[in-house]
Amino acid sequence: MKQEDLIWLCNAIGNLAGIPIRLYQAGKLVHYHAMVDLPRDPLCLCEEAVFAIREHVGYYVTPQFLYYGVVNAGENRIVLGPSRQIDLQEQQLREIAFLADVDSDDVPAFITGMKQIVHLPLESVIQMLCTVNFVLNSERLSLSDVTLRMHDHDTFLRRMAVQQLERDLAEENVDVHNTLAVEQTIMNIIRKGDVAALEQFAANAPAVRPGVMAADQLRQARNAFIVTVSLASRSAIRGGMDVEEALTTSDQYIQQCELLNDLAQISTLTYSMVLHYTGQVARIRLSGMTGTGQPPSVLITDVSGYIHRHLSNPITTEEIARHLYMSRQHLSRQFHRDAGMTLSAFIAKEKTEEAKRLLRYTDKSIAAIAAYLGYSSQGHFTRVFHRGTGITPGEYRQRHSK
Repeated sequence: MKQEDLIWLCNAIGNLAGIPIRLYQAGKLVHYHAMVDLPRDPLCLCEEAVFAIREHVGYYVTPQFLYYGVVNAGENRIVLGPSRQIDLQEQQLREIAFLADVDSDDVPAFITGMKQIVHLPLESVIQMLCTVNFVLNSERLSLSDVTLRMHDHDTFLRRMAVQQLERDLAEENVDVHNTLAVEQTIMNIIRKGDVAALEQFAANAPAVRPGVMAADQLRQARNAFIVTVSLASRSAIRGGMDVEEALTTSDQYIQQCELLNDLAQISTLTYSMVLHYTGQVARIRLSGMTGTGQPPSVLITDVSGYIHRHLSNPITTEEIARHLYMSRQHLSRQFHRDAGMTLSAFIAKEKTEEAKRLLRYTDKSIAAIAAYLGYSSQGHFTRVFHRGTGITPGEYRQRHSK
């Protein structure tokens, strides 16, 4: 097919889907089309993984629950995406912009553009790609063909799952719900925010056997994950996590799990999910403890949740007070009484903790981190960081470099 015909096809698919689309030839980008304005293409965050797909039709799911679809035909590669099934919070979009090195002046436009991308189920994206594949490769593929090709051991797992189910049902006295004690242990760890206990438990985790919830082993793993994340979110709420944040996070993890077709990936996602909830509770509890051994107050929980959802903004006491429908003076007095520190000190502490993570696990410059966290300048960020840790951001990165 001629290049102009391929470009016409890309534009037609992009307009139909409402999702950015690209045409590569011999590895070089020759055409990009989008109905939204994105100052920087988020594909830059996962281009290597997307290009590693060699099947005629394939897809890639990012850690932020975005997905890209791919059609390969000779030297031509069409990449459609990103799309998603659920909304991302603005702070999540700001983090994507930060990781993609979007200029700070362009971040608002980037966020607006990402929000305007049409939400489509992954299945719909794959079906469109199968149509394009038929045009380019004269090959008829269905949705199941693509998922099976992406995970060539799936058929074997399904066959083994059916055999295992038959054995389970044949054993009259088997206890297929023997995970209760393990579940209670994990949920208590989450509720307490005990990251160290979780890591120790994971290192010596006993073998468990969940009750049969599906004849298909993959469906069984997904169902088990849904049960676990539901329990985890409620344990986190009991530990002080904001209700809306906990349940939204649960929805996002469930959507992510449904996109996975590999048992090992689901297992990894389960541990990541439990660790995430445990870490969130730990941060809240450690931030909110007053020395009495009591859980954080409702006010501390609400303030902490607001800060975590607005880490990229220059947060002020006035904004938090307005959000909580309180006067600035009452908020300041009550927070100091509950937390044992001023609200401004708490904000600085939380931003410093996030800065530590970024300095340790990303290669972003100190100036970029300062801008991402809403500081007016790198110098201001450095002063706040030094006040909280006793060292500069550069020194911290040197000490904790991977």
